[in-house]
Amino acid sequence: MVFVAEVAVLFWYVLKALGRRVPSARRLVRRLTPWTGRLHAWILSAPATFCYIAVFTCFTLVQATTPPHLIDIMTTVNSTNLDQLHSHALTVLATSAFWVDDHGSGLDLYILAFATFGAFAERRWGTPRLAVIAVSGHVLGSLLTEAVLRSAIDRGRAPVRLENATDVGVSYILVASLAAAVLAMHGRARLAFAAVLLGILITPMITSGTVWDLGHIFAAICGLAVAALCRLAGPLRASQLQLKHELVKPVPQQA
Repeated sequence: MVFVAEVAVLFWYVLKALGRRVPSARRLVRRLTPWTGRLHAWILSAPATFCYIAVFTCFTLVQATTPPHLIDIMTTVNSTNLDQLHSHALTVLATSAFWVDDHGSGLDLYILAFATFGAFAERRWGTPRLAVIAVSGHVLGSLLTEAVLRSAIDRGRAPVRLENATDVGVSYILVASLAAAVLAMHGRARLAFAAVLLGILITPMITSGTVWDLGHIFAAICGLAVAALCRLAGPLRASQLQLKHELVKPVPQQA
């Protein structure tokens, strides 16, 4: 997906350059400009989401071109594990959110999820409120997860080596954003998407049941709770369908 996007952007700017001298290229630019304009407006309507996509994509590309053992060291140092949280909590809570775990596995799915539902949530909630929701899901979800892990280690139910386990990724940010998207939906769409999100969260708990699978549930619950509090700050923004309806609504004539 990243490669396709890079090729498309390169093609567009090469075409625009040719359009200055080649009439056929100029005509093609004119035909495509309305579509590229819509794409540009769509991206600008959710700036934080697409900036975040760009950042974690760059981090993932670094992983793809760096020796795996070095990436293991870097992600461990930037993990929200018990050891790193004890040493420098604020730093790792920030840096851990920019890595895609498992050496960048599933990058395309993360991009797709953020570009669709994450961007939808930002348009409805607004950038400041969604930022609070997403960061709260990541931070509180991470802290709750490590608290559960600390308790399990102290009780002898988990090995001590997990104090230095690798725990990075954009997934806590994602599930908190998806929880916000659920609250921004209505009717059957909300029920259907809530069911899908619940399945995504519960299935790993049944199949593997790791503390990090529990962490995703924590992040979603925290994101949902903070979103409910943010809702008190004011109504959500109008959806695209509502905006179109307002634009076509006839203006009442004065007598």
